[in-house]
Amino acid sequence: MIKTYAEINKKIESGKAVVLTAEEVIDYVDKRGLEAAAKEVDVVTTATFGPMCSSGCFLNFGHSTPKMRISEAWINDVSAYCGVAAVDVYMGATQLRHNDPANMYHPGEFRYGGGHVIEDLVAGKKLQLFGLSYGTDDYPRREIRTLFDIHDLNQAIMVNPRNCYQNYNVAINASDKRIYTYLGILKARMRNMTYCSAGQLSPLLNDPFYETIGVGTSIWLAGARGMVYAQGTQHSSLVERGDNGVPVEGSGTLALTANMKEMLPEFVRGTSFKGYGVSLALGVGIPIPILNPEILRRTTVRDREIIACVIDYSVDYPEKTGKILARYNYEQLRSGEVDLNGKKVPVTSLSSYNKALKICELLKAEIKAGSFLLSEPSQRLPLNQGMKPLNITGPVR
Repeated sequence: MIKTYAEINKKIESGKAVVLTAEEVIDYVDKRGLEAAAKEVDVVTTATFGPMCSSGCFLNFGHSTPKMRISEAWINDVSAYCGVAAVDVYMGATQLRHNDPANMYHPGEFRYGGGHVIEDLVAGKKLQLFGLSYGTDDYPRREIRTLFDIHDLNQAIMVNPRNCYQNYNVAINASDKRIYTYLGILKARMRNMTYCSAGQLSPLLNDPFYETIGVGTSIWLAGARGMVYAQGTQHSSLVERGDNGVPVEGSGTLALTANMKEMLPEFVRGTSFKGYGVSLALGVGIPIPILNPEILRRTTVRDREIIACVIDYSVDYPEKTGKILARYNYEQLRSGEVDLNGKKVPVTSLSSYNKALKICELLKAEIKAGSFLLSEPSQRLPLNQGMKPLNITGPVR
């Protein structure tokens, strides 16, 4: 039994498509059987919500009178990249505010940065633009200061080089002092663990071999209709996988884009990581078309079937030793406590399962209403790609 994208989209347009969330489909297949369910189910919705540092946006301000070629810019005192056209800038999620002391007095607080600027933009707040220029014959203005909101911009386009990591590390700290990381604060002597994944709801864990999610796939990005525009940076598919094909470590990634003017503030949140920096928490939903029974089977993956590796972030992670302290499945991690070497260790998640489930439901509603059609990828993500390290060469300075 094989379906096509066209057949599924026709059912969506007619309001007859059967759409289930990645949570619902597990019990549905258990009850109906794989072959019968594959005939009935057309789409499974997957989602995740959590910090995604490799995110940002292009903004176009339009031209002032007289015109200006902005060469330096700050939005709410957060520096934007100006190495593009005259009034285009790129705001990165992890950019710090001007004069933020960072970790000068460790641990820094990082109260506001690029992720918060992006949150404020989507929320419709007024922000301050301050720009400088060296001046040219055709762009004579040298300085500008003004207030604006997202509606004043010609374009506000989120362009994220790396989102939706396919599995990831569980972080722990084996040293004798507290450490501050992008996975949160880790107590000394392995007294807590943190992780960041929606587990059985997560898009690439439901499509481990990238059979339906690829370049050109339509996505739900914080409420806006977006797309996968490339493989994500650090995409690495040549990794250890379980018997079910699901990676047990960080692997595939997606590069995503969408119109920020269509986004919902609830799913775009600036975040501060004490002692580390700022980031942006995003909600992403991706529909998986049920083209055949095997694709459906992969969407029934359960938390207990997804394994993650525990890494010591005090030594093994920064020094790239490759050492793994333990392995747990997501059912164990989501319980809030695991047994490590005979001791109970609390576990917390930086990813919200409840938010991810809400996104699955919102995307499901859009598909059932006929307002969200599926798109066939124009290019599959690489299946045999590793990740190169940065080798330091040349004279030591």
